[in-house]
Amino acid sequence: MGNGATLAERIAERRARRGDPRALVGEFRRALLLVPLDGGGLWTAHFGGVRWICAFTDENSLARFVSRHGPGDREWEYAELLGARLLDEIVPAMAEPAGIAVDVADEGGAMLFPPAVGIVPEAVAVDAEAEGPGAGTAQSAATRVGHEGGGAH
Repeated sequence: MGNGATLAERIAERRARRGDPRALVGEFRRALLLVPLDGGGLWTAHFGGVRWICAFTDENSLARFVSRHGPGDREWEYAELLGARLLDEIVPAMAEPAGIAVDVADEGGAMLFPPAVGIVPEAVAVDAEAEGPGAGTAQSAATRVGHEGGGAH
């Protein structure tokens, strides 16, 4: 099982247009992420027609997010979830296109993992039929993560 610090390093590499995109997706799958809970479920937000599950690589990043989204004295519960579980079980269980937004309170370190082929199961990927030849490869989806809206602002 990976740790959030290694995932944060891979995100920094991709934001700098370095590193292997497949390594980023692989590290995400191995990372243990902190996901805040809200009203008995995972904290999510809608943006661009996608429901984004907010996840964090460490408690400091989560604390920055919490300080921007609630009263300072409120205690926030969170779940520790493996990235693979988020992608393979939780995203498919949602009734709409869903992805993962990592470290969204850290403008320079945020990354989106969209509901795309090679990231989420093909059955719930929004681009599964639009891809054509080469669809379903981790390389194509990981490259999109690094180059097409992979960073959240």
